[in-house]
Amino acid sequence: MPVGQLNEFLDKAGVFFLATVDGGQPKLRPLGLHVEFDGKVYFGIGDFKDVYKQLKANPKCEIVACQGADWLRYTGKAVFESDFGMAEAVLKQAPNLQQIYNEQTGYKMMMFHLEDAKASIIHMMGEGDPVEC
Repeated sequence: MPVGQLNEFLDKAGVFFLATVDGGQPKLRPLGLHVEFDGKVYFGIGDFKDVYKQLKANPKCEIVACQGADWLRYTGKAVFESDFGMAEAVLKQAPNLQQIYNEQTGYKMMMFHLEDAKASIIHMMGEGDPVEC
């Protein structure tokens, strides 16, 4: 599946889940923010959140999304962007997030993509179909 199809699966799912590790304890949280750009799918999280600290300490993570009887497993290593231009562009399109991420709060949105990634679409009663990403 090309990156566009991966992004489309996430679009249709609406909410998806990001799994990280906090010490020896797995952590899972719902996300919805993602954007396709330059052949990659990017995700946004706040620099003040535990999820950001967890990914900085251990960048291995997994994203799972469900769509009907199919679900997507997307595993890799989180790589954060050092240029805030993408986050600024995303925030221009999301006024509700501008209330959180701004100069007054001091919070920054951190954008990341997965490298060394593997994805598969899994049918409820079947094996997984590997996906190129």
